Amino acid sequence: MNGADLIAALALPGSARVDQRVPKKLLVENGAPTPADKRQINDGVEGLLWVAALKPTTIGVPEYRDAVREYLEIAVLSLTVRPGAKRGRLTELVHRAVPYPVFLVTEQASGLNISLAHKRWSQGESGKTVLDGEVIAADWDDGLDANVLHAFQNALALANQPRTTLYALYQGWIDTLLALHAAQMTGTFAVAASVEHATERREALQECARLEAQITALRAAAEKETQIARQVDLNLELKRLRAGLAAARARL
Repeated sequence: MNGADLIAALALPGSARVDQRVPKKLLVENGAPTPADKRQINDGVEGLLWVAALKPTTIGVPEYRDAVREYLEIAVLSLTVRPGAKRGRLTELVHRAVPYPVFLVTEQASGLNISLAHKRWSQGESGKTVLDGEVIAADWDDGLDANVLHAFQNALALANQPRTTLYALYQGWIDTLLALHAAQMTGTFAVAASVEHATERREALQECARLEAQITALRAAAEKETQIARQVDLNLELKRLRAGLAAARARL
């Protein structure tokens, strides 16, 4: 599996294809807030390709506007990162640099990554957009069950996403990535059955991440604790957190 294969899985119409290289200079000018970021882009980016522009005129999905955001287009981009470069930071910089919501496929020697991030109007700069929440990313993990990967790849197709608005379409892709995160815990890939189900899954995944971090920290503290009574208390708390994690995973 490579980046081109993942983009092919989107099954985009030819009318949406752009296939133009984005000069690194533009990325530096629009997406590098610090000198360190500029160096990362110059040293770490091998190439950035604007694959497709998903607009009402190219895919037949209506635009979206409200007081918070305006989705007139979704940009599909392919980023190639050099070995050893900080892929996570470069991915975030690309999402920040482009004024539209981006479906980004990042390819590095270590593997493939898909990422999405909602955008909203900046409260400080008129006409500027900023990230609305964190970047949602998922690695293509060849170690996962082949059936999970196959189901995920099929679910990415444009035809399988909501088509009421570009915002709904973009959220559909985010929920597909989160379904893959859930599958990494459950062993089964399943797209959300409804908007409410997708919302519950997002909340459950956040709860899992929070509890896993607490369990890791508490386990480390328990290993260092020398007082028996305190060890007992920590182990009881670990038991409670593990029960909560099991309940959160059941909601996935």
